[in-house]
Amino acid sequence: MLFKKENQPVADSAAVAKQSQPKVELTTAGKTYEPAADIYETKTGIVLVMDMPGVGKDDVEVGLDEYVLTVKGKVNLAKIKGLEPVYSEHNIGNYQRRFAISEKIDRGNISATVADGVLTVTLPKSRDLVPKKIQIA
Repeated sequence: MLFKKENQPVADSAAVAKQSQPKVELTTAGKTYEPAADIYETKTGIVLVMDMPGVGKDDVEVGLDEYVLTVKGKVNLAKIKGLEPVYSEHNIGNYQRRFAISEKIDRGNISATVADGVLTVTLPKSRDLVPKKIQIA
């Protein structure tokens, strides 16, 4: 239900959003990565799940500007200072990613949680779009 236009699938909506927005050059020091995301639809909304290792509750920011949801996460380097890894396949850096959402999302009730480096953003559907069972009289 992260649709930009009627009947446009979620994956295409993200691609359209990426193409329609100019590339943003960051002016902060260090590396910034685009975290992988899983997006799935429930009866009541959309759930967005992203892996952001090293990011805690106080280090993540989720914002909405018109129809663009922006997620930023900062890795607290103080937690890893002094460690000398023997072997590492993970790069260390901050995270940022943007998503286009539709007017079908209840913008006033978006919520987010982070636990163990996994950010979960819940985007509820507008009440008019939530399936209802009609009681037979």
